[in-house]
Amino acid sequence: MSTTPHILIVEDDREISTLIARYLRGNDCRVSIAGDGREMDRLLADSRVDLIVLDLMLPGEDGLSICRRLRAASGMPILMLTAKSEEIDRIVGLEIGADDYLAKPFNPRELLARIRAILRRGAAAPGRDDEGVRRHAFAGFVLDAGLRQLLNPEGAQVSLTGAEFDLLHAMCLRPGRVLSRDQLLDLTQGRAPGPFERSIDVLVSRIRQKIERDPRNPEMIKTIRSGGYLFTPEVVST
Repeated sequence: MSTTPHILIVEDDREISTLIARYLRGNDCRVSIAGDGREMDRLLADSRVDLIVLDLMLPGEDGLSICRRLRAASGMPILMLTAKSEEIDRIVGLEIGADDYLAKPFNPRELLARIRAILRRGAAAPGRDDEGVRRHAFAGFVLDAGLRQLLNPEGAQVSLTGAEFDLLHAMCLRPGRVLSRDQLLDLTQGRAPGPFERSIDVLVSRIRQKIERDPRNPEMIKTIRSGGYLFTPEVVST
């Protein structure tokens, strides 16, 4: 990163948060720590934060509730920490807007790699994308790679998280091609899938809610059995 990112760790286990903070600070990150949602709110009110590392199990307001509240108010990048036994909660966390998750126990190097990947995606500079184009028009929608925004057929902006934007962008660059979940994960997050990886399915479900006329019978993002997903609209890129 060209500037020092400010990472907010929301974790009630002081030993864990201290270890994470020490490692991140040793790798050119500015770090603040909050033990619960109230302390997090105070820190957010007082300073600019680039990404939140959010534990699922917190005293008082839990991580899922905090994630839902944060996502309703902003596009703040969120990386959720969960226990290995909390697969359903990880899926719910992704559904309500977390950009990624990491199961405990984890290697601090992997946490740092995930943080850097999320920040790189969010900091993509305005301009021309990897395929030499900037705007992609499909089915009345316009996806602007420079502004990182999606406009609906009425011209109103559609709220997308960073992860949702990156997945839709990857599909717009490859219309009419069947893309496996592993391919999409690599294209959007630059990592291999875990044994129970569901993040792509969750993101597709969220995007369908925002662009499909009937998300239960999608026309634009088709599921291909044993294959992955197919983006069907004609895309005009300029």
